[in-house]
Amino acid sequence: YLQLPADLTKMHLTDNPHPQVTHVPSSQSGCSIASDSGSSSLSDIYQATESEMGDVDLTGLPEAPVDSEDEEEEEDEDIDRTSDPLLGRDVVRECLEKEPADKTDDDIEQLLEFMHQLPAFANMTMSVRRELCSVMIFEVVEQAGAIILEDGQELDSWYVILNGTVEISYPDGKSESLCMGNSFGITPSLEKQYMNGVVRTKVDDCQFVCIAQQDYWRILNHVEKNTHKVEEEGEIVMVKEHRELDRSGTRKGHIVIKATPERLIMHLIEEHSIVDPTYIEDFLLTYRTFLTSPLEVGNKLLEWFTVDSLRDKVTRVVLLWVNNHFNDFEGDPAMTRFLEEFEKNLEDTKMKGHLRLLNIACAAKAKWRQITLQKPSRDSPLFFSLLGGSNKGFGIFVETVETGSKAAEAGLKRGDQV
Repeated sequence: YLQLPADLTKMHLTDNPHPQVTHVPSSQSGCSIASDSGSSSLSDIYQATESEMGDVDLTGLPEAPVDSEDEEEEEDEDIDRTSDPLLGRDVVRECLEKEPADKTDDDIEQLLEFMHQLPAFANMTMSVRRELCSVMIFEVVEQAGAIILEDGQELDSWYVILNGTVEISYPDGKSESLCMGNSFGITPSLEKQYMNGVVRTKVDDCQFVCIAQQDYWRILNHVEKNTHKVEEEGEIVMVKEHRELDRSGTRKGHIVIKATPERLIMHLIEEHSIVDPTYIEDFLLTYRTFLTSPLEVGNKLLEWFTVDSLRDKVTRVVLLWVNNHFNDFEGDPAMTRFLEEFEKNLEDTKMKGHLRLLNIACAAKAKWRQITLQKPSRDSPLFFSLLGGSNKGFGIFVETVETGSKAAEAGLKRGDQV
């Protein structure tokens, strides 16, 4: 295994290759609520498809029966075949059996998709995995009990088990079993290394990928040179990796691969490189895995909103958050209060355009719901007030809801349209 340094173990992997950068037209506002990471609704896709199709003239085409029983059976068989996991393994094996020089980009992508699930590759970045997939060699040992490496034998490769189980018997009498996804062999160094113990197969048909020592050292050493570590008070808080998206050299920059939760939140309002254009969307999609509460982000955004130079960046983050993950607010009273406070801040700073975008996003994402509020008598107070109507020229909205009242308990919220 590649062991992380002790000061990096508490970081969270946010590895995203970003193979493509979505170009945002210049006419699009910098605070647009459209997501670069493709968070479109099905209705958006349907409307786009419908507008592209237009009125299609189908006259003169021959008629043919559809949905016959025979065809349904054939389709079922096709589905069964494509959903067979062994079929996927066959495709991967075809890619593995090719010589490194003969592997195409498609072959490497197939291998990459398979290899990233294995523990041996877990702590590696996407670019490292891709490089390793391009040079790995496939080996099969058909017999159980076959010795792969002798004790004291000079090592020249790093091995990852794809199928089967091997046992390492150490000179002191102890033994260890390794199965699919585990690795053994050299460490990333050019020094001479020797096997400690005997490695033998425990079952038939053991399959491995091997990476030569020179390639293994070169790839991992090259990546180490391409990483930039950010330190605060003598502790590493962020690791960035330099990447190039094409060979022209124009689309290159650093992408965040690891950081502490606090540093990941801070990066929301920092400049993002051209190779990491969807950092905000990626963070909003994944923050639940390393933060206990969304208010950790919300409170920081409210704090940064008071700084003039950060106000536009904070507003863009909130608009993307509301547009892509409105459930975070709708189902959490504390986050609803955060949104109301943010709305008030927009009003106080007279950011009318941004306020309008926020209202549009909330109106588009909110869900219909039915609330039943029972009153003990006709004269009992409602505990909420309404605004609007035909005399105002717009719909009827809930203006205020008394905190802790029956109306609040029933789920009525400020901004609800009746």
